Amino acid sequence: MTPRAPARPFGTVTRGTTNPNRLRRMDRWIAATHGAELRRADDPVAVDLGYGAAPWTAVELLQRLRTVAPRARVVGIEIEPARVAAALPYERPGLVFRHGGFEIPIPQRPLLVRAANVLRQYEEGEVAAVWQRLCARLAPADPATGSRGGLLVEGTCDEIGRRHVWVALGPEGPRTVTFATRLGSLERPSDLAERLPKALIHRNVPGEPVHAFLRDFDRAWAAAAPYASYGARQRWIRAVRDLTADWPVTDGPSRWRQGEVTVRWGALAPVA
Repeated sequence: MTPRAPARPFGTVTRGTTNPNRLRRMDRWIAATHGAELRRADDPVAVDLGYGAAPWTAVELLQRLRTVAPRARVVGIEIEPARVAAALPYERPGLVFRHGGFEIPIPQRPLLVRAANVLRQYEEGEVAAVWQRLCARLAPADPATGSRGGLLVEGTCDEIGRRHVWVALGPEGPRTVTFATRLGSLERPSDLAERLPKALIHRNVPGEPVHAFLRDFDRAWAAAAPYASYGARQRWIRAVRDLTADWPVTDGPSRWRQGEVTVRWGALAPVA
């Protein structure tokens, strides 16, 4: 019998642009918010999907996850075979590289899939199907242990990771949206609009919730201007605290101090 050819990976080749330390904000948020899930798992597998032309982000993801979950393993997945071949010399215990796409060609159901700057080139109408496919591959929730299951983190950042917005999804679908920035580089919160993920970037127009959120954030930032004398961090914290009066912010000052704020997806989801 003729061997069956392997299935073609699902997805298209990205530009592959990457830089060391580019995804640090996302990684630190994952470690802080998802670390407990990774620690309790028997085999905590994470996927760096579409890591690009160089394997730096996968190497760094393993390092950061192991600070909170020492048994964590990372699989870097790329749809471009040449990129996989170039990454193989960087394999080490706990880190391997595989050829594939959105089908996630590994036997395990991963506890984490990170897809940063991957969907930027896709059409908005394609995002829901990709999310659904990736969420279906996540480790399922387990009420007996209190596990909420795996996490998909999908978003976009600038070239050196100063500004980043991502959506976190569980097996059930979207949960939250996180805005993260280097506060010293920020003129106003709406500067982050250019880094909205594909599901939201074209929705930053009047009548859409994400536009209203960024408008209110800018107003809170302006009202918090007196706190600037204490530094950009204190101004950000005050602005986010004011936002909580009208928006379902899910985190607290320990994350706000990092230049972050996380809001429930339902409050920012596009109008149908």
